[in-house]
Amino acid sequence: MGSIQHRGVVESIDRNIVTVGVVSQSACAGCHAKGLCTERGEKRIITVDTPYASSFEIGESVIVAMDNSMAVISVVWCYVIPLIILVGVLFGINSLGAKEIIAATGSLVATAIYYVGLYVMRRRFDKKIKFTIIKEQ
Repeated sequence: MGSIQHRGVVESIDRNIVTVGVVSQSACAGCHAKGLCTERGEKRIITVDTPYASSFEIGESVIVAMDNSMAVISVVWCYVIPLIILVGVLFGINSLGAKEIIAATGSLVATAIYYVGLYVMRRRFDKKIKFTIIKEQ
């Protein structure tokens, strides 16, 4: 199975943790009108736990990779499940005869609670979803 890879620059090294800055590329990066576009690359920080941290240097170009199966798991937890909660609660409350504004508010609150729960459990996900770091050649 393949992996998803992004180029980045090592920003800091602390024991076994390497912090890499990755600039997101928009889907239209190759467009001839990209200079007129207001969409800009957003910088993301990725931390990688590796026993080889000492072999990297600050400012070094690297590749950060994630296994495709872990990427699918991330998408399910971050997008698919919240969508199911949002739509399910919306239709559930609506089917009870409540006003649409109550149903909409309830579904947004339920989704917000879900995301708070994900945030609280972030350390658990950090242990399961792993990035690897590769020296760029």
